[in-house]
Amino acid sequence: MPITSTHNDKLKEVRRLARRSARGEGGRFVAEGEDLVAAAEAAGWPPVYVLGAADSGLQGEEVEPELLARVSGLGSGTRQLGVYEQRWSAPRGPLCVALWGVGDPGNVGTTLRSALAFGATCIALGPGCADPFGPKAVRASMGAIFSVPVARVSSVDELPGERLALAARAGEPLAGPAHGELSVLVGAERAGLPADVVAACERVAHIAIAGDSLNAAMAATVALYELTREPGPRMARS
Repeated sequence: MPITSTHNDKLKEVRRLARRSARGEGGRFVAEGEDLVAAAEAAGWPPVYVLGAADSGLQGEEVEPELLARVSGLGSGTRQLGVYEQRWSAPRGPLCVALWGVGDPGNVGTTLRSALAFGATCIALGPGCADPFGPKAVRASMGAIFSVPVARVSSVDELPGERLALAARAGEPLAGPAHGELSVLVGAERAGLPADVVAACERVAHIAIAGDSLNAAMAATVALYELTREPGPRMARS
């Protein structure tokens, strides 16, 4: 029999997790949508439980569709969701992306997606970063949250390898590919990296752009592309 009561304990937990904004480690998180549930399964990340809309043919404990839509954090509702235990890792190389003061969960999630696309081995979150297991970050990651290790750090010293700070119009132009173990640090769009964080890094570089700035996720994506690209001819800028 499908779940038919709004007082069901699992639905209550999903409602709470869909509103979560905590930044602490531990606990559970919710991933909404068939693609995210499939990504978790492909990554070997077992669910605590999966809920699916009754008569949808999707795996999971059946729930009356209107009740599932009611607890969904998506404007259009959902046909399937999973609840999972968070996993935290130690920072690791050879290529780590460290975010500092990036409070927008969409930027955190998109950086995870880019990290997966370009083969980064870890995302490290410094002080002031949004929760990577919050609903908006999980959605923006497009499933990468299940494949890219996530760490929390409080100082630059915890990051692996050589530390490279991305700072607007400072240091040398960023040019890849990376050699050896490297952590690339990215700050928030407006504030950038704190001066003490930049000073603690071995190298400082900037992304050569025509405008004033890039948001954190875009900067991380461009940096990852540059640091992992194969050497070869480049088109000249006009």
